[in-house]
Amino acid sequence: MKTTALSPLCALVCLLGSGISLRGADQPKDKTPWKITGQLEEACSCDAACPCWFNSKPTKMTCSGGQVLLIEKGHYGNAKLDGLAVATMGQSPEGKTMMESYGNWTFAFYYIDEKANPEQRKALQAIAGAVLTPGVSKNTETRYVPITRNIAGKEHQITIGQYGTFHGHLVEGGMGGAAKIVNPPGADPLHHQYEQGRTTVMTYNDADQNWSWSNSNYMFGTFTVDNVQYEKFAAGLAQKMARMKNERSFEKK
Repeated sequence: MKTTALSPLCALVCLLGSGISLRGADQPKDKTPWKITGQLEEACSCDAACPCWFNSKPTKMTCSGGQVLLIEKGHYGNAKLDGLAVATMGQSPEGKTMMESYGNWTFAFYYIDEKANPEQRKALQAIAGAVLTPGVSKNTETRYVPITRNIAGKEHQITIGQYGTFHGHLVEGGMGGAAKIVNPPGADPLHHQYEQGRTTVMTYNDADQNWSWSNSNYMFGTFTVDNVQYEKFAAGLAQKMARMKNERSFEKK
């Protein structure tokens, strides 16, 4: 068994009705340079593969889940982030996808590793606000907790303090190897490609929730992302928004 101790962890905007996700298009104007390389662990209540990435309805009444960024190497300005992590947990309203309900999620809580110093905590919060779930809900809180990952064979076991855990494993593709999803409609630089799996168990007991399910959606990915990528991504999506707005206006004439 391999044990990795983690420390503190997308803009998710959708042009409603277009099927095009605008993740990152509503980013703050923070110009601090940053870059992170690491691994993404993600799980939710939906059946695999996650329908929200295709702007489809959740397979349960809500989509409830979270993401963990395990930063192997990174910086935010002069703050080094090597070996740290940050997580989010959130939930869509009933009958709504994460994308179409942007700004109205039931909650979106941040979990930052307690081992990060004050400068690193601010940095991780800022990065989470750039690539995870900024502005998705009015009900937000931040916790400082230990975040750990154990890898036992094919099973990845994530623990977020006393609040939540998910264990997941990848599923095999029809032609061998892990099943991969590339460039789904909801893709941003962090999620342009990921490997698909299923949870063995997922629990969560914060934000007035009490989750407990199994055999739900699990995703694993690797990433190298920075502020320049997200700035370009946001600019490109803003152009798409303007173009589609003009097309709709022309059609109404």
